[in-house]
Amino acid sequence: MNAFYEHHKNNIRFHYRCVDRLLLNGTIQPFQEERRVVGFFWTYRKLYPVGRDVLRDIATQFHNWVQNRSQHWGAPLIQDPETRRDKVLDAYFKGAKEDHVVCILKAREPARILTAIGNKKENRWHLEYKKRWVDQYNFYLNDADWGRMFIRVCPYFPFPVRLCLNQHYWLAQHMRRKGIRFRQSTNAFSQCSDPAALQQLADSLTADDLQRCGQKWLPQLIPFFTPRERRWAGIDHRLFFAQTEFCEHVARNMFAIMCPRAICGVPHWRGRLAWRTACIRAHNFWDQSEDSQARSVWSSRHGGFLGCTAETDGGGSQSVRAASLARMVISA
Repeated sequence: MNAFYEHHKNNIRFHYRCVDRLLLNGTIQPFQEERRVVGFFWTYRKLYPVGRDVLRDIATQFHNWVQNRSQHWGAPLIQDPETRRDKVLDAYFKGAKEDHVVCILKAREPARILTAIGNKKENRWHLEYKKRWVDQYNFYLNDADWGRMFIRVCPYFPFPVRLCLNQHYWLAQHMRRKGIRFRQSTNAFSQCSDPAALQQLADSLTADDLQRCGQKWLPQLIPFFTPRERRWAGIDHRLFFAQTEFCEHVARNMFAIMCPRAICGVPHWRGRLAWRTACIRAHNFWDQSEDSQARSVWSSRHGGFLGCTAETDGGGSQSVRAASLARMVISA
């Protein structure tokens, strides 16, 4: 039993645990070897050698395709804003239909792409992977199962991708279908008519749900490969976890007094030092939540630094650039 929950169980209305944000990197596994890229172009496109012009033309075609799709889908193509993207994109998701691209955001970001090195005069080339800062496209979608999400696609061969999913939006979609009443505040559920069903749904998420999402959208967003090539050459993006965030949400009673320092048994000087250390770490290394009033707290009771724990009215979300992390949200 969680010590925090055990201590405050009389003041807690409900709690649940789930995966929060998921970042998945997608790569075409066979194309991680340069020689297999050469073999693909010769076998299916009758192109040899694969030079700089070939790779440049592929990227140009993708840029033109994105502009055409933007007009066809009615999804505006916007530049990277100077403020938080979530705040700017909220307006595009209002009234969005299911399984629609709501907007496309163009931003310059690093990517591992294939480059051709050689002599244009002699037409002799060899391929190498390099890390470059290039313009990439973030397709913001309102998926029928996952709700609000985005897929970042690099226009340069072999089209590395990144999927950003959030199980809170996934849970919201499934609870609507089951008729479960809930209130979603920022990045947590502050109210739920059936907490047991909420937890059961959270536990039912599997890797197949992630894979289905990728298989559903990636062929649509990367039209370079034909169905025949995908089938016979085994061209398919394999997804790998880049970052996983876990959330434990505790919905407390409105006027409950949570964990005074005397109960936790933390000496006064140690509590002040811990608070200052947590704030410094939070502001230097952690992304703050969407709620500007979110603040980082220290919990010596639970064994030291608990990451950046959000304490907000609606249960704000915290994130860190790491393999995984856990967060606890306390809301009224």
